Amino acid sequence: MPEFIPLISEQEIHEQIQKTGQRISIDYKTKDLVLVGILKGSFIFLADLSRRITIDHEIDLIGASSYHGTTSTGNLVFTKKPDLNLENRDVLLVEDIVDTGQTLIKIIESIISLNPRSIKICALIDKHERRNVKIDVDYSCFSLEKGFIVGYGLDYNEKYRNLPAIYDLKL
Repeated sequence: MPEFIPLISEQEIHEQIQKTGQRISIDYKTKDLVLVGILKGSFIFLADLSRRITIDHEIDLIGASSYHGTTSTGNLVFTKKPDLNLENRDVLLVEDIVDTGQTLIKIIESIISLNPRSIKICALIDKHERRNVKIDVDYSCFSLEKGFIVGYGLDYNEKYRNLPAIYDLKL
């Protein structure tokens, strides 16, 4: 039976998203902002973040996977590419968690080929335990050193995304 150890409450999540949305609104006030959510994990965070950003912006989604089952293949496959034209636009990639950074680096390389004016990263969780590439997260709501976390979009085998808070999952 899995054990869920509370890490971040629903209230803490909403407070941090509010602050992050305010910072983004100030930083992108004169820019052409496009939020690009990375599926599937970011969808809850993306929706709440978008509602906290007070400037006009557009939203797009991309899907990318480097896994076959539970094993990483090392090759990135896009399951959904951007629908919007990102050329000369200010792209903010929205991710649920930045962990190793490997997949995100490859996504950034792909987005660069679409000629945006700028690319930055916004993550709900910036987790450092397994990070093996240098990657700067420009906006993060929370920073964690370790743990296998679920809830608020984060999953384990497609389960537990619906939990309203974030938990350390012990199997």
